[in-house]
Amino acid sequence: MTLPETTALTLSRESGVLHITLNRPEARNAMSLAMVNELMDVFDWLENDAGGAGVRALVLRGADGHFCAGGDIKDMAGARQQAAEGDPEAFLRLNRRFGEMISTANRLPQVLITVLEGAVMGGGFGLACVSDVAIAAGDAKFGLPETGLGVIPAQIAPFVVQRIGLTRARRIALTGQRFDGHHALTLGVVHEVADSPTELDKKLAEVLGEIRRCAPNASRVTKQLVLDVGHVPMDELLDRAAADFAEAVASEEGQEGTLAFVQKRPPKWAADE
Repeated sequence: MTLPETTALTLSRESGVLHITLNRPEARNAMSLAMVNELMDVFDWLENDAGGAGVRALVLRGADGHFCAGGDIKDMAGARQQAAEGDPEAFLRLNRRFGEMISTANRLPQVLITVLEGAVMGGGFGLACVSDVAIAAGDAKFGLPETGLGVIPAQIAPFVVQRIGLTRARRIALTGQRFDGHHALTLGVVHEVADSPTELDKKLAEVLGEIRRCAPNASRVTKQLVLDVGHVPMDELLDRAAADFAEAVASEEGQEGTLAFVQKRPPKWAADE
């Protein structure tokens, strides 16, 4: 299967990595409904075994020096017009669609990496909070500006709480505090900070190298295990994890990994990249 056709996104696939670029630079890559729907198309493709086969990691970033400035004001105006014409659920549908997208991004089986530059606001902040690895420019600008606009970070706040904890999330959401990439690191929003484009690309390359050294299926099962903590009763989770472990040991990946370790060589999944 070929990659989905997109206009608000730019897609490229290379060595098991799908690079997704939010491509609305004239709006600092604000999240339009069209962009949300295109991301959902890509995520559906990735979750399909035939389409997503061979993609081990996603790199999500924005065009022209900005990650994402939040929601698109034009879509808000469009929903307001629909509401004025008698559609009472226009705003609900618009907001909930973004929530569906960010929930899907959160549970993707592939490793999701966000590269965060410039504006990382609102929905962009939310996407950063569901990434497996977040790499930020030191001068990136993070924030949840919604309350200052008279609205709420409805679909974003729960993921922010999961990422950095209730106390920190309350301050950020209720004050509209803005901060740079270095402070985002101290809060736990991001994992790496770079102070130049060259350093940013270097850190991304290092992370991709680390991911390629890990077995693809083992990584997928591990990600699901981690995501289920707190949502599945512990005994049930550990029983399932034990079964997954036994299956992994007996699998082709498990046998190859053990043999490669004994023979002091890279496993096939690393050597093939």
